[in-house]
Amino acid sequence: SWLHLGNSWAASLVTDGIIAGVGGVLVFVPVLMTLYISLAVLEESGYMARSAFVMDRLMNRIGLHGKSFLPMLVGFGCNVPAIYATRTLENDRDRILTGLLIPFMSCSARLPVYILFAAIFFPAYSGLVVFGLYGLGIVTAVLLGIILRHTLFKGEVQSGFIMELPSYRLPTFKGIWQQTWMRTVEFLKNAATVILLVSIIIWALMAVPGRPNSGSFAHVAIEDSLFGRLSQIVSPALRPLGFGDPQSTGALITGFVAKEIVISTLAQTYDISETALPSENAPTFRDDLIELVSSFGQATLDTLRAVPLVIGVDLRPQNSDPEPTQLMNAIRQNFDQTSSGHGAAAGLAFMVFVLIYTPCVATVTAERQELGAKWMWISLAGQLVLAWLMAFAVFQIGLQIIG
Repeated sequence: SWLHLGNSWAASLVTDGIIAGVGGVLVFVPVLMTLYISLAVLEESGYMARSAFVMDRLMNRIGLHGKSFLPMLVGFGCNVPAIYATRTLENDRDRILTGLLIPFMSCSARLPVYILFAAIFFPAYSGLVVFGLYGLGIVTAVLLGIILRHTLFKGEVQSGFIMELPSYRLPTFKGIWQQTWMRTVEFLKNAATVILLVSIIIWALMAVPGRPNSGSFAHVAIEDSLFGRLSQIVSPALRPLGFGDPQSTGALITGFVAKEIVISTLAQTYDISETALPSENAPTFRDDLIELVSSFGQATLDTLRAVPLVIGVDLRPQNSDPEPTQLMNAIRQNFDQTSSGHGAAAGLAFMVFVLIYTPCVATVTAERQELGAKWMWISLAGQLVLAWLMAFAVFQIGLQIIG
């Protein structure tokens, strides 16, 4: 049957490449839609535009124009349109400084990584951890803005603020749905194009032996594959952060392309399917699809149940903590190993690194177009160095507090 591809390389491509890669990301769509709905309500009500005027005085204290608030707020949805939105700023100083700080606004693509790792290492405080990461990004941007105002942008004159304020209006269901659907479709397009392409590339690198006599195509241990060999080259630089294994290193490398790919890379490289079932009992293509649809449905149900928590109503079943998945167990085990038993501290450091380092290639491209090549390279290098330093600090502090 075409639903059972056997142990061929085609079966590996479909199950370990496409389904493991794209499917691992799609289950987070319901959570992202909740974020998109919140942004749509702010835009439809007219509050998002008025917030620029309200925040002008506060933004001035960190050396930014009041109009900078809008692009930075948009950055919580996606950093790319936020960078392009800096065109509304008349002064080059305001535009460049805002563009340098926008990547620290945690975009929606990073949210699934936070949710997964918070559920693994801080299940009782996962919501607080995710909220704290968003707050950390804002604080980092504020402090960095103050530093840059007194260094690279010292003495430059800030432009005045003239803006026509829109009236408040009641958001319509149609308007909210259109914006939410548009953003969701854009995310799904990424899943069907960029994420799919990168997932296949990762699978190919994992299928190619990286050393002589280490196996054949599509039948090689991950650590002996070309992907594993490349990750091992970078891994030593991340070991002081507590997660210097080839799997997490590889996820950060591919995450440079798009943060949506981090989880799909982990799902592929941790090889969670290697629970050595006999070939006659191996999951078929249909089984993998059923599991994917089931996971998506459960994620949607959990999200809908969590929404009333905003007003203090808990519709979740009592004592219904979800069972850890194979991926969660694999990540926990490997992080405990690489951090000498301090997996929680390493997991938190990993989340901080994902928060601070370069959001994606598209953001880098947008920075080059809007800010110029010079500031793009400054931003790229600064984010990477700052991510390493902050993750290192978090891991070391975590060793003392979390243990």
